[in-house]
Amino acid sequence: MQELDYAKIGMRIRQVRKTRGWSQDELAKKCGISMSFMGHIERGTRIMSLDTFVNICMALAADADELLWGVAHPSDTRLTDIWGQPGKKDGDSYSTYVRIMKSVAEIMNEA
Repeated sequence: MQELDYAKIGMRIRQVRKTRGWSQDELAKKCGISMSFMGHIERGTRIMSLDTFVNICMALAADADELLWGVAHPSDTRLTDIWGQPGKKDGDSYSTYVRIMKSVAEIMNEA
């Protein structure tokens, strides 16, 4: 099983954040965490909860695979075919949840 490299995850989060033109403080506020904790996440010196990771994915509109492993999988159309179009109210959290679960399933299949 592949181990998570929190320093690399943090580096990827920082890269996507900078691509969006956001400061650490802006992203931290969008995720409901302190700027100090966001700095730790980006340096890989503290481990975030799954809830925080989901909030970061949602705020950055980033795929979980992209942030965890540096690999983007454009699979949303395949998942929409399987699950149908999610409702607008919960669409963002639903999509993020599905992407995370798909990533976990792929990791488990590789082991």
